[in-house]
Amino acid sequence: MPRIPYYDVENATGKHAELLGKLKPMLNIYRMLANSEQGAKGFLRMGNALLYRCELDPVLRELAIIRVGRLSRAAYEVFQHERIAREVGVAEEKIAALRDATIEAPAFTDNEKAVLRYADEVVRNVKASDKTLKAVQAIMTPGALVELTLTIGYYMMVSRFLETMGVEGEEGQAEWLKTAKL
Repeated sequence: MPRIPYYDVENATGKHAELLGKLKPMLNIYRMLANSEQGAKGFLRMGNALLYRCELDPVLRELAIIRVGRLSRAAYEVFQHERIAREVGVAEEKIAALRDATIEAPAFTDNEKAVLRYADEVVRNVKASDKTLKAVQAIMTPGALVELTLTIGYYMMVSRFLETMGVEGEEGQAEWLKTAKL
């Protein structure tokens, strides 16, 4: 249940209306974000850059995002990114392993395990250990490592926003929750 009202997007004017008009479908997260024109603008710009304009491998990105969402117990986030993960080629057994909270599962490659350990440490400890950082440095460029770290931080923020504001799930999420193990 939303803890503050969703913004009535029909009342938006000017640049705010232009921005909101580009969001298809109009998800509940966007309706909540729309309460702050500048907040929504910055939020969307950063999110789009991380999702569509980075060198970070999309499979590794989605594994990290789902892990962040699970660690944050953010059902909305995990639900949305399980779908996106499938779209970028993440196998079902990897999604299932993340549902079981098993980052050391045989389904994951060594590189994927390194990224998942990195995500775990950044979420839980704020700072990854030298050992974990070195494992990720060995498999990606400095730019991709920066993008991975920004992605983890961004989706920590997204998860906290969703949970604190009480953003309601989208179509299909209620059924998904029955098996999600969050």
